[in-house]
Amino acid sequence: MGFLKRLFGKKETPIVKEFTQEEFDKDYELKSKGLENVLGKMHDLVGHAVVPFSLGGGVDMYYFPNHIKGTGFATMELLDPDGNGPKKNRLGTYELVAFTKHGYSSVEGETSPFNLIERKACGFLTAIGMYSSQAILNPNETIEVPNGSGEENTCLIFDLYEPDGKKFKIGDRQHHLLLCMQVFRQEMDYARQNGSAELFKLLKEKEVYPYSDLDRDPVV
Repeated sequence: MGFLKRLFGKKETPIVKEFTQEEFDKDYELKSKGLENVLGKMHDLVGHAVVPFSLGGGVDMYYFPNHIKGTGFATMELLDPDGNGPKKNRLGTYELVAFTKHGYSSVEGETSPFNLIERKACGFLTAIGMYSSQAILNPNETIEVPNGSGEENTCLIFDLYEPDGKKFKIGDRQHHLLLCMQVFRQEMDYARQNGSAELFKLLKEKEVYPYSDLDRDPVV
């Protein structure tokens, strides 16, 4: 895939089904259980966006410090209570996940490595979340997310995230988690030339998969 610039183009206005608060509450409960089955116990605090995602704001950030070393980030707003939201990829519909090797920190405004990558992850998860309703995004694909003027694009690669074969389900519905992993440009170019599986192999050998932190050396 190329740039995510199509996100800002003209799009059709979908017919939105209205759900009751009871339906949303039940969905939240089931979705939380589904995420915790894969990612471990969720942190009690949530990073709520000032402007809701449904109104064009950022995604709420849900934190998972009990899965692997560091912290996992997950979305819970892409799928509605009927399981619709993102355009179906070859595996169906999904929520997004990303990871940092840094432990969770709740200090607001702190320029710690955790807070810096948390804000970065919120940015690209929001952009991908919005784009997912317009474009089919499959595991092993790559994409570039535009940043501000003079800033380099964020390079991402997608992967199906099913650690130890654990699948993401919401009640009886089968969905999946789509990993958004930030990589260096030369790593993205390598994946485009040699296949994502080859890049994932190298990332895992260096023990940097599935983390989006770039305070490391490129593996290619």
